Amino acid sequence: MRQSFDETTDRTFGPRHVPLIRQAMARQGLDGFLVPHEDEHQNEYLPAANDRLAWATGFTGSAGAAVILKDRAAVFVDGRYTLQVRDQVDAELFEIRDLVEGGVPAYLETAAGRGAKIGYDPRLHSPDALAHLKAAAAKAGAELTPVNDNPLDQAWGRARPAQPVAPVAPHPLEFAGEESNAKRARVGAAVAGRGGDAAVLTAPASIAWLFNVRGGDVIRSPLPIGQAILKADGTARLFLDPAKVTPDLPAWLGNQVTLETPADLPGALADLKGQKVVVDPGQSSAWYFSELEAAGATVIRAEDPCALPRACKNPVEIEGTKRAHVRDGAALTGFLHWLATEGQASPPDEIEAVRKLEGFREATGALKDLSFDTIAGAAANGAIVHYRPIQRLNRRAEPGSLLLVDSGAQYQDGTTDVTRTVAIGEPTAEMRQRFTLVLKGHLALAAVRFPVGTTGSALDALARHALWMHGLDYDHGTGHGVGSYLGVHEGPQRIAKAPNTVALRPGMILSNEPGYYKEGGYGIRIENLQFVTEPAMIPGGERPMMGFETLTLAPIDRHLIDRELLTTGERAQLDAYHARVREVIAPLVEADVRAWLIDATGEI
Repeated sequence: MRQSFDETTDRTFGPRHVPLIRQAMARQGLDGFLVPHEDEHQNEYLPAANDRLAWATGFTGSAGAAVILKDRAAVFVDGRYTLQVRDQVDAELFEIRDLVEGGVPAYLETAAGRGAKIGYDPRLHSPDALAHLKAAAAKAGAELTPVNDNPLDQAWGRARPAQPVAPVAPHPLEFAGEESNAKRARVGAAVAGRGGDAAVLTAPASIAWLFNVRGGDVIRSPLPIGQAILKADGTARLFLDPAKVTPDLPAWLGNQVTLETPADLPGALADLKGQKVVVDPGQSSAWYFSELEAAGATVIRAEDPCALPRACKNPVEIEGTKRAHVRDGAALTGFLHWLATEGQASPPDEIEAVRKLEGFREATGALKDLSFDTIAGAAANGAIVHYRPIQRLNRRAEPGSLLLVDSGAQYQDGTTDVTRTVAIGEPTAEMRQRFTLVLKGHLALAAVRFPVGTTGSALDALARHALWMHGLDYDHGTGHGVGSYLGVHEGPQRIAKAPNTVALRPGMILSNEPGYYKEGGYGIRIENLQFVTEPAMIPGGERPMMGFETLTLAPIDRHLIDRELLTTGERAQLDAYHARVREVIAPLVEADVRAWLIDATGEI
């Protein structure tokens, strides 16, 4: 589980691999080929065998795309990766373009020549995305054509890593909180409610949640790669590589679930002839839609029926994640104590900080994996939102600077994600002001009460208000959903400027992570996880209101707080949070750490 600090790709990949891809394209009569970051399962973190964009270009970010034409190529990233892409990709070979502003469709309109034949792998693109790409190609007089044999995979050849075959194991009821047959009956009824006879499930998180299993095919997430067909009556066909099937898995799944191999999937889709089948166009690739339509099934485009119930954690899952956060909070407190003592006397570099924090988590004896590669940004590197330390960019913290550490862990009872920003030496007045503005937004979002039906986008401005009043902002979402020993990024809920139609519901776990980033200077982010509480009346109120209960337990650096910028209520709220951290965590840490914690969580 150790985090790697060496780049798995480098700037030589494009020059080495693009000619091979072009040769494979030519053999199929293609003038171009589309390379998305997404794999066959829309994973955020990819198995090495599916990281096609990285192999082709050298870019290792979690979002992007490339277009490779006969005589030119382009790579597309969003604003999080502007610096990273220029560091990793050969700009003489790839034009670097914005993924959001125009993106691949705009590029095709101008770069694809008339009569050009642009290939795509239908297993890697959603049908909705393909519709936009096809329309853009048509404007240029070009044609998008599906391929059965991916030319990039052909070029990769024997050097391509094998597909992962990590064991798929039961996820016990003491952690899941609901039997799989009950989940399948509940989700099957929802499928029927949408007019469907069956649903095709391709998201690994849905497979894991629905069948109460966990795997290890995807780094940082305990996910099994596979597919399933769930019938409206709750019976199911589950498609897994036989090498992943542990001896106790068939009995765990029960006689209402048929275990089959991925090779059986095309035939199973053909068996749905004449049936109405729910498929999520955001999670399942165009290949499934074409296969079902060819089989004579009626496709119902609808959200994955597991997504919403998976997001609403049951009481057992909430209690599990509370335990995980207590355990994780003790580990993080040990790390923060180290930073406040040894780390002040001899400031660490970013890699040392990451290794030290992971060591505290490993010492719990319960760590299964990190929930993502730790972000540790010293000084100016902290202003790069998705920065990940590597040997070549590793920077040592210096007195008078800030160290931003965003990290998380996977435990069998819960998934954590927490960010703390720590002053190394004496912070400047500007640092303290900006930190306090971020803290005000964090506190506002933690304390808000809201009625049933409220979406995360309606709450986002609370976290930004103090920053906005000073002409400041941050360019990322304020909150993402988090799984229960699943993915650290989980939908469909979120808190962001972008409109979101999914109302927040009890049991949903979200992050609360406003920030501020001064390019070339420093980064600030304060992140806790919190879950949505049941609606309850407020004394004197007329409608029941939901709210948030904070899960994360770790001190916030008081050296960075400008007390005069906080209201009396905000000071009381912070003191109450720190009192809770002190009460829960102090008994779990060594005496020297406890003494430091008592001081670090004193009243502001």
